[in-house]
Amino acid sequence: MTSRRQFLRGRFSPRHAPLRPPWALAEEAFLAACTRCGDCIRICPQGILVEDGGYPRVEFGKGQCTFCGDCVAACKAGALQRPENQPPWRLLAIIGEGCLARHGVVCRSCGDVCPAAAIRFRPQLGGSALPEVEPSRCTGCGGCVAPCPPRAIELRTA
Repeated sequence: MTSRRQFLRGRFSPRHAPLRPPWALAEEAFLAACTRCGDCIRICPQGILVEDGGYPRVEFGKGQCTFCGDCVAACKAGALQRPENQPPWRLLAIIGEGCLARHGVVCRSCGDVCPAAAIRFRPQLGGSALPEVEPSRCTGCGGCVAPCPPRAIELRTA
């Protein structure tokens, strides 16, 4: 249950809810089920899970999610559940206005590291090619976040 203070701060509104590990239950159910044991944080081979008030949160500034499922296997409380044929989450990379290419600087960092090849570059007459995310290919792994020099990429619920 969200406390009055958390609600007023906007910390657990759907728009501002922390990004939970893949296959996490819906936020309210996750908070009720998670025991804050930290097993998922310790087991994550990529090191992208961090503690946030005792609960795990994904920090894509540290790397990308490989969807290995180790965090789900480590979660004895059932706050992380991996149903058959269900995607880990519905996240999409969004390239913001701080993107260097949008300011005339040639940069393809995000496209170079995208394992799904979801970021393409649209040529511009007389300017730098602009990155575009192909939603059907983006897995929401976050691999594009850390390499972006101005940190202009964020992942949002699709």
